[in-house]
Amino acid sequence: MTITTEAERPTDLDPDLKTAATATATATTTGRHAPTTEESDLQAESEGDFPDDDSALGDDAASSTASINSSIMAYRTENGRTYHAFRESINYVLPNDSSEQERLDLQHHLFILTLGGKLYLSPLQRDDKPLGRVLDAGTGTGVWAIDFADAHPETQVLGIDLSPIQPNFLPTNLEFQVDDLEDEWTYNYKFDFVFGRMLTGSIGDWPKFFQQSFDSLNPGGWIECQDITFPGESDDGTLLKGSPIDQWCELMTEAANNFGRSAVSAKLYKQQMIDAGFINVAEVIYKWPSNRWPADPYYKELGFWCNHNIAGELSGLSMALFTKGLGWSFEEVEVFLAKVRTDMRDRRIHAWWPIHVVYGQKPDY
Repeated sequence: MTITTEAERPTDLDPDLKTAATATATATTTGRHAPTTEESDLQAESEGDFPDDDSALGDDAASSTASINSSIMAYRTENGRTYHAFRESINYVLPNDSSEQERLDLQHHLFILTLGGKLYLSPLQRDDKPLGRVLDAGTGTGVWAIDFADAHPETQVLGIDLSPIQPNFLPTNLEFQVDDLEDEWTYNYKFDFVFGRMLTGSIGDWPKFFQQSFDSLNPGGWIECQDITFPGESDDGTLLKGSPIDQWCELMTEAANNFGRSAVSAKLYKQQMIDAGFINVAEVIYKWPSNRWPADPYYKELGFWCNHNIAGELSGLSMALFTKGLGWSFEEVEVFLAKVRTDMRDRRIHAWWPIHVVYGQKPDY
């Protein structure tokens, strides 16, 4: 069922988000991409080159398909944030309010910069016929689906999410539905491409997800997942064991496990795709610098947006996991996150986050 929302999303976004297109333009014109784990270690900028005021950011910026009815729009409010109301038993712990929507849009630009201006890495183009249908699993604000639909007007794009937070005015070849990806997929048609981004913590049964994706693809179709994994790493040992960032990674992993989710699921995607029957499976692991510590200006820009994406919305990423998964109080979480933010903005700590891009093909027979 096509999504119709009651109001447009806010347009008065953080000014930094309005300049995020610069990242896209840079990546597109230069053809550069984020550093990968196959390349040499990232080189840090000399501490003498740090500006006096080096805070990258301020505090936090502020199976049947369901119809859009009052119950789904009546979002749950916890600790000042709103969360989906699709089904209370679903263990999805990220908010869906305007701050989170802005973060998701920013994160989209960060991925475009990471991939050198591309929306995906899968070799989709076929000489014999255009793509028929594409599924964006966990579409969020729908920004990836909108960009893909604009770039492929001949293709029908379907975006699925728990929350109806997508805009009203869409390309004519794009549709959004509210649904739970962990339910049985009941589509009466097949896809040529299944795409999922940042689904870590969203899926409890990954083998089932990949099997349902395989079964829902046409022969020769592709699947691609783009995801972060924990813990953060450093090439030079400046991310110390027991530091606030390291503790945060461990606690996020523990809390996710308590919800029946995994914070390290991306490490298994490649083998799980193979186990589901996919062929031509490939994996690229990129590095997201934790802040602007790299010497290379391009990687420094990556670090800026990564810091905005993670440190800038640390409370939204952590609060439900820590309060419901670990039993912490709101005040305990905020005190701890203040220490984590400080470390995430410290350019003497040369941390980076592993970003896995894994894709594979259903056999063409």
